[in-house]
Amino acid sequence: MKINVVKNVLDANDALAGENRRRLDEAGAWCVNLTSAPGSGKTTLLERTLPVLVREGLSCAVIVGDLQTTRDADRLGALDVPVTQINTEGGCHLSAPQIAEALQGLPLSTLRYVFIENVGNMVCPAGFDLGEHARVAMLSVPEGDDKIAKYNTLFQPADAILLNKIDLVEMLGYDTARVYDDLKRVNTAAPVIELSCRTGEGLDAWLDWLRRRKTRPYAK
Repeated sequence: MKINVVKNVLDANDALAGENRRRLDEAGAWCVNLTSAPGSGKTTLLERTLPVLVREGLSCAVIVGDLQTTRDADRLGALDVPVTQINTEGGCHLSAPQIAEALQGLPLSTLRYVFIENVGNMVCPAGFDLGEHARVAMLSVPEGDDKIAKYNTLFQPADAILLNKIDLVEMLGYDTARVYDDLKRVNTAAPVIELSCRTGEGLDAWLDWLRRRKTRPYAK
């Protein structure tokens, strides 16, 4: 007997992801799914990103995924942007149904960007379309320079790859050449943006990427 449970789950997720994307398109909101290991700097990156976009008149919201607590959401909520928390209670990734429910609580028609801070995990989030317009995979220097090869499924579908905490390269003896060499076998299309949320290095390049990618017309 053939068992199609996993395929059915993924098919149902993908169908709802398409609905999420259509809903975002109709509202004129552009959605970024930010994925990485725990502690790589997703929340800090958003803390540096959101105020700049908002000052430019580009309204933003964030959907935060975590196993437990609202600590990241509390940090981002202090920036006076709409934030929705999803606690997965042990789940290792966010799913399209969870995003669909979260979107219901956001003022989509007023938003220009929706950021999804996915659960910190380098494996599970890669397999689930959430309805985003772009996937951004983050890698941080303290994680080691072998992670592209070890967790290639996270980086293969990425539209951009962020190498964070670049200020620690010399201190930790990080081999950036190895990272770029591994990327040649995994993803040659996505730009790599080296940055440091602590020093601000590379943040302009990240913001420019966001501005350039969001080209679809807004709904009125």
